[in-house]
Parts: sequence; structure tokens; C-alpha cells
Amino acid sequence: MTDAGIPARRPIREIVLYFLRLGTIGFGGPVALVGLMEKELVQERQWLTKEEMRDAVAVSQSLPGPLAIQVGIFIAYLRGGFWGAWAGGWAFILPNFLIVSALGALYVHFGGLSWMTGVFYGVAPAVIALIAHSCYRLAKLGMDDWFQWVIAAACFIVTIWLEAEVAILFIGAGILGIAYYGSLFRRASAPTSLLALLPVGIGTAISPAAGTLWQLLVFFLKAGSLTFGSGLVIVPFLEKSLVQEYGWLNPREFLVAVAIGMMSPGPVVITATFVGFLVAGFWGSLISTIGIFLPSFILILIVAPILIRHRANPNVQGFVQGAYGAAIGTILGACVLLGKVAIGDWLTALIAAGSLAVLFRFKVINPLLIGATAIIGLIAFPLLQPDWAMIK
Repeated sequence: MTDAGIPARRPIREIVLYFLRLGTIGFGGPVALVGLMEKELVQERQWLTKEEMRDAVAVSQSLPGPLAIQVGIFIAYLRGGFWGAWAGGWAFILPNFLIVSALGALYVHFGGLSWMTGVFYGVAPAVIALIAHSCYRLAKLGMDDWFQWVIAAACFIVTIWLEAEVAILFIGAGILGIAYYGSLFRRASAPTSLLALLPVGIGTAISPAAGTLWQLLVFFLKAGSLTFGSGLVIVPFLEKSLVQEYGWLNPREFLVAVAIGMMSPGPVVITATFVGFLVAGFWGSLISTIGIFLPSFILILIVAPILIRHRANPNVQGFVQGAYGAAIGTILGACVLLGKVAIGDWLTALIAAGSLAVLFRFKVINPLLIGATAIIGLIAFPLLQPDWAMIK
């Protein structure tokens, strides 16, 4: 239920234009993108209430698939209905698809992009700062009491300990939220809508006789359906399959693909587009992009209508509050794990600390920060030649 003064719907054209812009200038990874949506759509444009934004984040984090695109689809559904969700979601993806496809073509044509390592060296620690700052904003948005912080602390520890985001954490946190905030365990009847909040996976096998395009489609459908948490968690899954199992990419090509996914605007899992281009050209990039994002549309469009219909139910609210705490904890844990990869010497530590200070002190836009740190990386990398920067 929206507050007075906040429109129930927006024109689809307006939704498309917003997400085209976000997909063009939204740098910094999934958490930074969600933080930008919160800033622009809750605080500035007032398209959403805080409660609606919290629902979008908690439900998206509890489902398999990339976080940022699912939050975007959820928001587009709230303000534009079924067709608004499809139009807004693909508008979010389109600019990044075009950019990464062009980079893939350049990479193939010139036999590699050696400058990408230097850019990644400077940008990666700034991305860590963007994630940390956005997590702070998200915590202010939806962390209401001590119980959510207990859940967040537990999920943070488990994420660091296992060095991965674990799907069951979100479901378990949601159940704890029902027990603490809801009425299900207080002899109230269970809402059938909670069943829709359980994760759904598409387990498909890749036929050895199938063509490369079919293999790419099935592989990325499975990746988009079975990978939980933020888009960043898809990286180890892709490395194991693309490099070790299929041999489609060598380790250097995979690192370049990840770097492009992190540095380009829009969702991080656009890495799939670059991978698809390297494996099978333009059609490979198109098929891979559809495969990685299609499950998100299906899952959100199944869950969103049920959640909206039952959002006043205390058990649904409890699930959302518990899952939101898990989201904050796992995001912070992923920030620490990624920091180990992105920060390896005094300069990258300085870039990360300086970027965080700038984000808290000034209203700097993400593209400006990314551009400045990319220039630092291009200048400093040839001078310092840090070997660790190309080690996974």
C-alpha cells in the first residue's frame, strides 16, 4: 500500500526512460545500483515508499538470480504492472548489453585489451567502496531493530567463514522473521503466499550433441536460476564451469570478462554477454544475455503479485524483515571477500579509503568516481606492475 501522494502507477514510457538512464550510468555493482535506485526513486522522485523498496530488496535477495535487475523488475512492476516490468527490465539491460557486446567485438578484433588490467586495478577498490556505502544506505532504509542486526551478524560470519553466499541463509532468516514478527507460530493459519517466497530452480542438462548456442542458453538459464545473492556470487560458479569444465575461456579471458562486468554500468552479471561474444560472436552474446536474465523476470512476476496482495499479512512482513537482515549481512560479507581480491597494496587501499570518504562527504555521481579511479589505475599500473592484480 503506497503512501498518500505517491502515484500507484507511472507511464511505461517514463519507466523505460528511467531504466535506460540507470543502465547507462549505473556503475558499482548490484548493491551500488540498488542504493542508487533507493536514492532516486524513494528520496528524490518519490515513486516508492521505504516499505516498498525494502520489500523489493528482501524478496529479490531471497530468490535466485542477480539482485539489481530483480529489484529493478520489481519496482517496474509496482509502478507499471506486468508490461511495465518487462519493458523496464529489458530497458535496464539494453545499454549494458550494447556496451559489453562492443567491447567483446573490440577484444576479439584486436586480440585482447591489455589496458583493461590497469583500469581494473584502479576501479576495483572503488567498487568495494561503492558496495560498502550502498550497504550503509540500505541498512538505514530497512534495519528496524536488534533482531534484524542479530540475523545480519550471523549471516556476515557465515558468509566470511564459507567464502560464499548461501541460499539457505535467506530462507532461514525469513523463517526466523516469521517466528519473531509474525503470527504463524502463534497458532495463526499459514498464508499460502509464503510458498511463493521459496526459491525456484530450473535444473536442465546440457546435451553433448547440442550446438554451441543451445549450450550457452541452457548454461546461462541454469546460472540465472540457481545462483543466489548478488550478481557477484555468480563469479565462482562461472569460473568453475567456463574455465574448468567447458574450457570455453582461459583464466585470463575470464578475468577480463569479470573486470568488464564490474566496470561497465548496469548489472554485474552482464559478464555473460562478454562470455557469449567470445564463445559464439554476437548471437552468442544475445543468447547468453537472455539466458542469464530471463529467470529473474519469471520469478519476480510470480512472486511480486502475491506479495503485493498479502503484504499486510504479519507473516509476509516478518519474512521480508528477516530476509532483509540476511541481505545486509551477506552483502557486508561479500564486501570483505571481494576486498581481498581488489585491495592488495598501499595504493588500492588508499583508493578504497579515499573513495569511501568522498562518497560519505560529497554527493559524487558513480560514473565520475569510476572514471577518476580508472585513470589512476591506467597511470599507476605500468609504474607499479603489481603481480597480484592478475591473480584470482
